[in-house]
Amino acid sequence: MSPKIQPRRRGLRIAAWLLVTTLVVAAGLVGVVLWQNSYDMDERRVSIRHGGHTLNGVLATPKDGRKRHGLVVYVHGDGPVDATHEDGYKPMWEANAKAGYASLSWDKPGVAGAPGDWLAQSMDDRAEETAAAIAWARARPDIDGDRIGLWGASQAGWVLPKVAAKTSVSFVIAVSPAINWRRQGRYNLLAELRADGASPARIKVEVTKSDTTRRLLERRATFEEYVTAMGGDADGMTADRWGFISKNHTADATRDLRSLRGVPVLLALAGHDVNVDTADTERGYRKVLGADGALTVDRYPDATHSLLKQNIERSVLKTTLTALFSPRSLFADGFLDGQREFLKGLGRVTNAAP
Repeated sequence: MSPKIQPRRRGLRIAAWLLVTTLVVAAGLVGVVLWQNSYDMDERRVSIRHGGHTLNGVLATPKDGRKRHGLVVYVHGDGPVDATHEDGYKPMWEANAKAGYASLSWDKPGVAGAPGDWLAQSMDDRAEETAAAIAWARARPDIDGDRIGLWGASQAGWVLPKVAAKTSVSFVIAVSPAINWRRQGRYNLLAELRADGASPARIKVEVTKSDTTRRLLERRATFEEYVTAMGGDADGMTADRWGFISKNHTADATRDLRSLRGVPVLLALAGHDVNVDTADTERGYRKVLGADGALTVDRYPDATHSLLKQNIERSVLKTTLTALFSPRSLFADGFLDGQREFLKGLGRVTNAAP
């Protein structure tokens, strides 16, 4: 045997083993991702007719063998959100399923091929849409019409009580909602500037711009007037977004919250929320809903506005890896359990009622 051939064969064997090992590890990682992103519930696409167009939705139901379930209807926050929130809702849907509840959500108009444009909606439009989805659900034989409630995050805080004023709901889960649109906007601006370590001079400039924007909104200025007032720099603002803000900038949940009196409400608040002043929100909810004892407030000190763990959300890499390999761990400790126990508690109250 040639002395040159033996090392070459050895090298080929090593390369082959490295390739096999790599493939095995890769297959194992793929298996972990698939396992961790599989949820104990059934999902199906559904279509809901509303206002002459179709809402493209997802209905997730428990695998418990029961013919009828209560239902959690999801109301999105701001932005172009699809039915599953890019699968971010699924850990919550699974928690709902473990409590015996189905979950219903749909693509915002104009998102994922859905007809319409979410930026053309007011908060009242969104409430009408949600009420239509509840009516659709009540007509289904697999949904218990007496156990339908709402889940909503952030901007949904202005929608949830409006829905309850239009149709009966048996509970509400409000995650990081605000009370007043303008106060929330100012809080968010200052919180982000502080987080960025902005200088006093920059803070003054940004507050002045914010005040100018507010005055423009108050006199119903056009988008072109806004751009001119900003010195020709729209800074990411679009005509459609300006129209959306113009429709909704006076939103205030204080009066609308009265429609939730007597309804079990779970208010989930984060300890590191730069979007919403949680102290202001808690005061507002307690002032309107605290007297009848139906309000529960859960606080998550390590959470951000999205109720994700702060140490994960601040890192894109950590967020991506956790979403792949342990998506349930994205959320603040106790958040998923808290919602599951809240829903189970509703069942115990119902069963105990005469």
